[in-house]
Amino acid sequence: MLKKRLGWLQNLFSRLSGKQQQASVGDVTIISRDQHQVSRKLLSPNALKVLRRLEDHGHQAYLVGGCIRDILVGGRPKDFDVATSAKPEEVRSLFRNSRLIGRRFKLVHVQFGREVIEVATFRAHHSQDSHGDGNHSHHSDDGQILRDNVYGTIQDDASRRDFTINALYYRLSDFAVKDYAGGLQDIDNRLIRLIGNPEQRYREDPVRMLRAVRFAAKLGFTVEKSTAKPIYQLGHLLQNIPSARLFDEVLKLFLNGHAEASFQLLQDFGLLEQLLPATAAAINEQDGFYARFIHAALVNSDKRVRQGKSLTPAFLYAVFLWYSTLAYTRQIEEQDVPKLPALNRGAMTAIENQNQRTSIPKRFAIPMREIWELQYRLTRRFGKKADQTLNHPRFRAAYDFLLLREQAGEDLGGLGQWWTDYQVADEFVRRQMVKALQSGKYKKSRKPRRHHRRKPSENEQ
Repeated sequence: MLKKRLGWLQNLFSRLSGKQQQASVGDVTIISRDQHQVSRKLLSPNALKVLRRLEDHGHQAYLVGGCIRDILVGGRPKDFDVATSAKPEEVRSLFRNSRLIGRRFKLVHVQFGREVIEVATFRAHHSQDSHGDGNHSHHSDDGQILRDNVYGTIQDDASRRDFTINALYYRLSDFAVKDYAGGLQDIDNRLIRLIGNPEQRYREDPVRMLRAVRFAAKLGFTVEKSTAKPIYQLGHLLQNIPSARLFDEVLKLFLNGHAEASFQLLQDFGLLEQLLPATAAAINEQDGFYARFIHAALVNSDKRVRQGKSLTPAFLYAVFLWYSTLAYTRQIEEQDVPKLPALNRGAMTAIENQNQRTSIPKRFAIPMREIWELQYRLTRRFGKKADQTLNHPRFRAAYDFLLLREQAGEDLGGLGQWWTDYQVADEFVRRQMVKALQSGKYKKSRKPRRHHRRKPSENEQ
């Protein structure tokens, strides 16, 4: 449908003849309401309130970026960003329910209950060798933008956007979409293309490499050749990015329903070793077991997102760092340290090393360690230990983790099936299962018997 509606644009780009060229901002193409599918029914009422108030006070205001892009590719946006001619302090004065955030990029967050509308002032280019007083703009020696509060026009702002598909602006005055960089054509051709010189844009903000991967995975698009090429050489620049910011980028890559595709693209572009070095080093070891283990976890995560189920970073990081945790644990055990203390020390080492690349907040690091510790406790089922493990608040996550290990091909002697049976069994059957372990006669059962108040048969002993 989009291709049909935008067919008239083909002549504008026919001169390319299939040849990929560097995208730049030129004359704006205005697409009227009857030629696009951006409807107010698909937009946040709160975002529309922000647009109206800014316009009522004489400012230009547009919905921009992902919310417009997602509608044009047939999706429903979750986040809404506004670009405006108003300065941050002017925006703040118009909305009592707002706050100024950021130093590197000064923004305004307008709060409506749990929804946040992000408002940014139009930005302009600035000279890399002109550091000024440091309050408005500043670059590192590598070209990375450290502070960026130089304001300009909407045309300037479009040229500062990262990808063509994000340089699309929607306004309420006539419900038109403005396309400054050929973003509609790239949506039609399913391409991720940077605006401007790709190497320079990556040096300005290396996180753009991760954004290219994320958009390609999310939309099922291809990263355009000239946009893709510098990534292979510039991945190391991610080491200059604060670990807390990279943690946020990891969440965007893996918690939004396209984790499997994101992981594969990170491998393809050589970026996985920058985000998860221990994972990248281990992925080809153990006859492919670890690769199968991660693949199973990512597929399961994407499935949970599609089903509307919750997903925690603690579980995925526990998967990513399991191999290195085991490796450190074995080294510590060789020093005659008991299994559980060795595991705890190995876990701490694995997390500390990962924190050098992507910081892991304690609220996730603690559940990770509990999931790993329970892998050991799940094997200890005699007496009351099985019930104690079953009642642990992290049991369900640890059980899912255990099933993934078996799904990937690890032989755990039927441990996963035992715990599957144990959870659905009544108290009597559970006691028999534990006794059977002591006598070595427990056999896997797909459907454990329930509520049988009789003397167990010989096969149940």
